[in-house]
Amino acid sequence: MSHPDAVLDELSWRGLVHQHSDGLADTLAKGPVSAYCGFDPTASSMHVGNLIPVMGLMHLQRSGHRPFIVVGGGTGLIGDPSGKTAERQLHSMETVEANTRAIRAQLERFLDFSGANAAQIRNNADWLVPLAAVDFMRDVGKHFTVNYMLAKESVQARMEAGISYTEFSYMLLQAYDFRELFRRDGVTLQVGGSDQWGNITAGMELIRRTEGGEAHALTFPLVMTASGTKFGKTESGNVWLDPERTSPYQFYQFWINVDDRDVGKYLRYFTLLSREEIESLERAVEERPEARAAQQALARDVTTRVHGADVARVAEDVSRLLFAKGDPASLSPEALDALSREVPFAEMPDKPTVVDALVQLGLAASKSAARRLIEQGGVAVNGQRRPAGSDSLGEPLPGGYYLLKKGGRDFGLLRVRS
Repeated sequence: MSHPDAVLDELSWRGLVHQHSDGLADTLAKGPVSAYCGFDPTASSMHVGNLIPVMGLMHLQRSGHRPFIVVGGGTGLIGDPSGKTAERQLHSMETVEANTRAIRAQLERFLDFSGANAAQIRNNADWLVPLAAVDFMRDVGKHFTVNYMLAKESVQARMEAGISYTEFSYMLLQAYDFRELFRRDGVTLQVGGSDQWGNITAGMELIRRTEGGEAHALTFPLVMTASGTKFGKTESGNVWLDPERTSPYQFYQFWINVDDRDVGKYLRYFTLLSREEIESLERAVEERPEARAAQQALARDVTTRVHGADVARVAEDVSRLLFAKGDPASLSPEALDALSREVPFAEMPDKPTVVDALVQLGLAASKSAARRLIEQGGVAVNGQRRPAGSDSLGEPLPGGYYLLKKGGRDFGLLRVRS
């Protein structure tokens, strides 16, 4: 564990500091602080775009500070306008509660919930849902002028398109959260993405006015790719931490496909690798970019943290097979099972011919097309090229699997049930 005031230096060399309040470094130097970050439970899973503040909390905890996670069971019923161009959909209390449970389980892979500075989880529904409107207006609303709220970037960005009173009031609810955590748990630091600066500083102001206390803000950069697109988006949408929404293989593949221009930055952001290790991997990118050593290290590290070492190993094996000409015979039953969810897959009660298997898997449009493929030497089964005139699948892989490959990149997986 490093010294409490070393965390700003650690975050800075990793490029994770966007902005912080005056005096934060001195406050950290005096000893451990309690810091919180809020997560909006409007989905049943976090996605990779949420990982920047999570990693920030990890670094704070590793430096001896205590992280608090506020799952927005109350504010999630409204939605934060920050970074949004349109009104969010409102969710039921039941949906928010279910999402809250799922997000907590994911956070436990990043933060230590035991020990002297154990991470703590709070749900702001505990204090926001019972809150009376008149009490809120008297206790909080009177401390903020409309001009102050209109000046915030998250509000300015929505003025032309329109913003409801519900979302306009969001920053006051978040300010109330900060004060409530200050009172209940001694939390004096709030962290978040750079688009949260206005909401966080509103909380600092409320604590100063009503408690006479000092609080601080620390924001992290919003990540864009080198090509100018939003980080964490693919053609199919968000890359989720939930394996049911984004399979571990697809998750691993997202990181493997990171642009050479981004991989050094992402190693700093999303792993705990040392500066020396990261700089060595960056040199490898310059010297042998085709080896993709840095991307492999990034994918392995993040997938292991999110899904576990065994699942990451399976994802790596499947990726190696599909893209680096790995040996199908080396695949474990777990890897074959994972592969069945990523390529065309079929189960059959009896062992078919190669021609029938190609048609069944959609690798050939007809039996005659399948025969032509075999005659041309374009078909392999379990890594072995099928010679012209051969129509036997041969011996299966463990579990009764046959991996068929058409040409260089088209795969299909067949399982024969015994």
